[in-house]
Amino acid sequence: MPSSSASTTDAAKSSSPSGGVQSLERAFDLLERMADAGGEVGLSELAVSSGLPLPTIHRLMRTLVSCGYVRQQPNRRYALGPRLIRLGESAARLLGTWARPYLARLVEETGETANMALLDGDEIVYVAQVPSKHSMRMFTEVGRRVLPHSTGVGKALLAHTPADEVRSLLARTGMPAATEKTITTPDGFLTALEEVRRLGYAIDDNEQEIGVRCLAVPVPNSPTAAAISISGPAGRVTEAATEKIVPVLQQVAVELSAALASSGPAA
Repeated sequence: MPSSSASTTDAAKSSSPSGGVQSLERAFDLLERMADAGGEVGLSELAVSSGLPLPTIHRLMRTLVSCGYVRQQPNRRYALGPRLIRLGESAARLLGTWARPYLARLVEETGETANMALLDGDEIVYVAQVPSKHSMRMFTEVGRRVLPHSTGVGKALLAHTPADEVRSLLARTGMPAATEKTITTPDGFLTALEEVRRLGYAIDDNEQEIGVRCLAVPVPNSPTAAAISISGPAGRVTEAATEKIVPVLQQVAVELSAALASSGPAA
């Protein structure tokens, strides 16, 4: 029957090799490319990076604009839209919820407060925390935002970012001193990032708060740039303790990464 044949053909055109809906996959791919480009792009830039025809990109962007996920600027370029903020905030809360069992394990095995943080634009935002059971312990309010240069999680998240991008970020945020030990020069921070790459973990040694040390590692292959850390009094988070804590941090980060990558059972 012609109608059945046409329906089958249309379905084949709209489906992707993965079994999903091709137009949806393309739309989300464009959104991610926009985010990678800083949030604002032109159609020609998207065509070059995605390999899609301009008419296809224009149709997808028009749909995203009408839904509020993209907005068209006066200069005709396209920018990520405000409706994405609500989705991002909800996803960040859920991410923190999913991470809590892993942070609880960190607390159990290290005895120190465990945190999870994301890189949101130029800032670090803490999305989850499980406090230590010690009477003297560190607290970081979930939702708190800090600058990357004075934190262990900031170093962990930026360790593999190209140097020119790091310098641009630091130029935008500035490098105010939180303590006398805070790194306050781009060259000094880049040297610290080299050390993170060499060691495989980051240290905040009294740089955000005097008397507090923090150890952090990135969550590998996370859907969004994320890091986990432990923080505690410098008298407990010693060099000797670091040797025991870092392998636990790295193992938990790998396990959390696997959990985040799992898409769950198919519907």
